[in-house]
Amino acid sequence: MHHITLIPGDGIGPEITEATLKVVEATGVEIKWEKVKAGEAALESEGTPLPENVIESIKKNKVALKGPLTTPVGSGYRSINVALRKELDLYANLRPARSYEGIKSRYQDVDLVVVRENTEDLYAGVEHMVGEDAAESIKIITRKGSERIVRFAFEYAKKEGRKKVTAVHKANIMKYTDGLFLEVARRVAEDYPEIEFEDRIVDNMAMQLVQKPELYDVLVMPNLYGDILSDLCAGLVGGLGVAPGANIGDEYALFEPVHGTAPKYAGKNVANPMAMMLSAVLMLKHINEEEAAAKIINALQEVLKEGKVLTKDLGGQASTSQFADAVVEKIV
Repeated sequence: MHHITLIPGDGIGPEITEATLKVVEATGVEIKWEKVKAGEAALESEGTPLPENVIESIKKNKVALKGPLTTPVGSGYRSINVALRKELDLYANLRPARSYEGIKSRYQDVDLVVVRENTEDLYAGVEHMVGEDAAESIKIITRKGSERIVRFAFEYAKKEGRKKVTAVHKANIMKYTDGLFLEVARRVAEDYPEIEFEDRIVDNMAMQLVQKPELYDVLVMPNLYGDILSDLCAGLVGGLGVAPGANIGDEYALFEPVHGTAPKYAGKNVANPMAMMLSAVLMLKHINEEEAAAKIINALQEVLKEGKVLTKDLGGQASTSQFADAVVEKIV
């Protein structure tokens, strides 16, 4: 029996969470969910968008599945997601982007994974005004942060049977910060001779991904580039509605779709739950429930290929719950 923290989220979060739980349950895996509130729902009842019991629950269970959250204006948090990553030291952001037959896209057969460093770089938030007319943000890249994210990428590639890791940087201009990241990446790569290693300058990488994404496999990069290029990769396979995400550290892991709360669709039972379902697949793999993960992927592929029960953004007219039911029917 697995004990997992569940954060349904705001906006469409509760609906896509419910749809996902139905699908996970259908695989037969035994999970006891500990449901906690964060975001707008928690602000109303607890007076804070990130109550202490949320952190305590994740620390106790080690694993969490989370719907999208709104960071309320004036809450004191730049972002609840950033606060969770910081508090739990979730240094690796995993963003797979994979083509599925039945989802409209300009590309086919894309199968990429972006591994984004999650705790430093410009997103460390060390910035200030310099007088009245200039602002300064400090880019922080450390040897430790670089080594653990690159090692994570290689270990992931090894576990998933992937062939190549590409380090993405701008070391030609930022010779100290990105230079350090690249130096560390090259050194770590020596520990994995069975996996091909290369590096690409970030602007060239953006062009390469649009022109020939099939040449790439696992991409590892500092925080800012990872934020931008992971969305680009999602665009190659159909958008954020089919993009799962995971935030993983040495002790804890948090799984979530990368799209927003879409408040105008909340409560209407029309949202596409696929990104949430795929995030649950990443979670199942993380807890070594590979068979259950494969069942969901196979069922999703069949539903998408048939094209009969799709939500509006996927080109159909089905509701969130109808899509979930169709996936459940295909789980064997």
